[in-house]
Amino acid sequence: MTNPDFRPISGVDLPRFAGIATFMRLPHIALDDERLSKVDIGLIGVPWDGGTTNRPGPRHAPRQLRDLSSMVRHENGATRIRPYDLANCADLGDVGPNPADVEDSMKRITAFYDRVKAAGIMPLTAGGDHLSSLPILRSLGRDRPLGMIHFDSHTDLFHSYFGGFKYTHGTPFRRAVEEELLDPKRVCMIGIRGPAYDFEDRDFADAVGIRVIPIEEFHARGVEDVMVEAREIAGSGETYVSYDIDFIDPAFAPGTGTPEIGGPNSFQALQVVRALRGLNIVGADMVEVSPPFDTSGATAFLGITVMFELLCVMAEIIGKRRGTN
Repeated sequence: MTNPDFRPISGVDLPRFAGIATFMRLPHIALDDERLSKVDIGLIGVPWDGGTTNRPGPRHAPRQLRDLSSMVRHENGATRIRPYDLANCADLGDVGPNPADVEDSMKRITAFYDRVKAAGIMPLTAGGDHLSSLPILRSLGRDRPLGMIHFDSHTDLFHSYFGGFKYTHGTPFRRAVEEELLDPKRVCMIGIRGPAYDFEDRDFADAVGIRVIPIEEFHARGVEDVMVEAREIAGSGETYVSYDIDFIDPAFAPGTGTPEIGGPNSFQALQVVRALRGLNIVGADMVEVSPPFDTSGATAFLGITVMFELLCVMAEIIGKRRGTN
C-alpha cells in the first residue's frame, strides 16, 4: 500500500477552489525534505521558455496547470487505474531557471533532475517550451541512451537557428541524439505536420533511423495501429515520453506558441497515452502550453488531463514493481 501522506486532498474535504495549488492537490515536498526518499513519482514544473522562437508564454504554464489540476480526481474513468493507490506521488516544486541565460538555465534543470534521479524518483514534468526536454534527458539519459515516444506537430530535429545557434525549442532532439542521450532507432515521432522551410529535420531522422509518423498516416491508420508500432519501436528498454500540446489540433488546444492545423482531437489525445501501458517508461513531460494564448484555460485543462493519463501509466509501472497491481 502507498503512504497516506502522499494522497491528494479530496474535493469532498476541501473545495477545489481552496488551498494552495499543487499538481493534482498532492503534497509539496522540496528536494531537501526528509520525506523525499519515500516519493515514487515526482511532478515537477519547469517554468522556462528561453528556447521559444516565436510566441512566448510557456514559462507561465506550470502555475496554470497546477491550478486547473484541482479538477483531477483519484481514479481514471476509462482505465480504472487509481495512481495514488499504486505509487507515492508528490509535487516537487519548480526548477528555478535563469531567464537571461539559456545555457545556465539548462545546467540548473539538469542539476535538479540529477537530484531527482539520485533519489530514485520517476519525474513527470510540466514545461516550459520543448527545449526543456534536453536538460532533462541530459540527466535521465546520461548513463545509457533512452528510447522515446514523441507526440508533436514538429520533429524538433533541426540543427540550428539564427546563424548557428543550437539551443531552441526546434533543436532539442537533434542535440539529444548527437549527445547519445537517445537511441534514434528506438525513437518514434507521431503527428508531424504543417508547412516547412525545408526537410533538413526529416532527412536527419531518415539518416539516423528515427521513425516519423506524419499526421496523414496517423489519421489513415488510427490510434491503435500507430501505437502498436510505436511500442514495438520503443521495445522493452527504458523509454522517455515527450508530449507537446501542439500535437493536438488547435481547435482543442489553441494556447500554444506554434499551432498546426489538422491534428488529433482531445479524445485521441488521451487515447495515445493510454496505449503506452506496458512500456518501460522512466520519465515524461508535457510542454508548450502557453496560457497567454488561451485565457479560458481550456488548453491547460487538456494538458493537465494528459498529464494525469501519463501519471496513471507511470504509477502502474510502480505498482507492478511492488506487486500491488
